[in-house]
Amino acid sequence: MTVAEHSTDDLRARAQDAVRSLRARKERLDDASIDLILRDARSHYAWTDRPVSDDMLHTLFDITIQGPTSMNTCPARFIFVSSEEGKARLAKSLKPKNVEKMRAAPVTAIIAWDPDYWQRLDFLFPHEDRKPLFEGKPDYVHDTGYRNSTLQGAYFMIAARAMGLDVGAMSGFSNQIVDEEFFSENGWKSNFLCNIGYADETALFQKLPRFAFDDICEVL
Repeated sequence: MTVAEHSTDDLRARAQDAVRSLRARKERLDDASIDLILRDARSHYAWTDRPVSDDMLHTLFDITIQGPTSMNTCPARFIFVSSEEGKARLAKSLKPKNVEKMRAAPVTAIIAWDPDYWQRLDFLFPHEDRKPLFEGKPDYVHDTGYRNSTLQGAYFMIAARAMGLDVGAMSGFSNQIVDEEFFSENGWKSNFLCNIGYADETALFQKLPRFAFDDICEVL
């Protein structure tokens, strides 16, 4: 067995031990934690002036980036808009009802994706060359990138809630204007926007209905 094979076996064993150790420390989240991130969580529309620090944004990213993506492609890219200049640029793309929501939030994240994400697979998926799966296949590149950046956006929202932040995702904007304003040089594509901060709960209304299991699920 070669040194490289020994190294691979060692890394695999360490990864397996890490998962077993994690499960031994905590088998599942308690109900209050699940309520916080999903079951009782709300989308927010109004915000306090409590700031979100750059350190918190770094931590939020560090948590988000650990979420799984197809072939570890990690296509999502994040722009955090907090300055008045940045918000003025972003406001150009928004429907009128969303402008004040965005301006009031401490930070608005542009969840985007890089169409050239697959070019980084030599770093992200080093044990096997997967680039040929993407070369010359624009539909596959788009579908994989868009789907997995959306997944990463969902991880981002759950991670923010887990950190004690509130979120309010927005799709009422022009992707074309955002892309022209922020991504004209690097070619990234916007997916959706997400306000983050500490909510003013007085703007909330009743939670809207959800489907029951039997309405939309089947067990085969």
